[in-house]
Amino acid sequence: MTQTHRTLQDLLYEQVARIGKALSSPKRLEILDLLAQGEKSVDRLAEEAGIDIKLASAHLRVLKEGRLVMTRRQGRFIFYRLSGEDVASLNVMVRCVAEEHLLELRATLERMSGDIETLDARSRADLLARARQGEVVVIDVRPPEEYQTAHLPFARSLPLAEIEARLAELPTDREIVAYCRGPFCVLSDEAVALLRRRGYQAQKLSDGVSEWQAAGLPLESPAAVSSNDHAHMSDR
Repeated sequence: MTQTHRTLQDLLYEQVARIGKALSSPKRLEILDLLAQGEKSVDRLAEEAGIDIKLASAHLRVLKEGRLVMTRRQGRFIFYRLSGEDVASLNVMVRCVAEEHLLELRATLERMSGDIETLDARSRADLLARARQGEVVVIDVRPPEEYQTAHLPFARSLPLAEIEARLAELPTDREIVAYCRGPFCVLSDEAVALLRRRGYQAQKLSDGVSEWQAAGLPLESPAAVSSNDHAHMSDR
């Protein structure tokens, strides 16, 4: 290999390493998970990630330098979104590799779930078929705006904070399956625990929309449908 080729090869790996650098922070991985649920402001990301706005901005700057996120300005607010669906899939792939090879991660996940039964990836096709037939009720316990961005087929929006007041909407004779933002999200754990205390047969789906999308399964997006309908009306 000539020195020129060596230099070019080093440059190529250096460029790819920019992605690795962007992913090399636990908080940045969490921010990517949050943005996989939909566009968010810096303030909202800071609140949901449990950090101050200055630190959130610093993390977002690194992610933007790695071309993993994009921005949109609205007045004095800046909103962030993933630069592509492949970024969400990359985040899922990194997490899956970690789960496969890191015993500590698997042990922590088991400890977090406790005695809550969890549906894993092998159950996706079966869950989809059962939900289509109305044999199970799938609830999305994320905030409503995340549900509006994209959600699993046949899922109902039932945010964690509203479950107690809306129990009458859930049938008592069918299994309830709750999901949120993926396997690290505790919203669905809390929802399942609450439902079980009220006598419901409930379990958690470890998937979120990113995992479902990465598996090549369909998602529903009311916001996108509404936008497309508006666009068609504008063309008339």
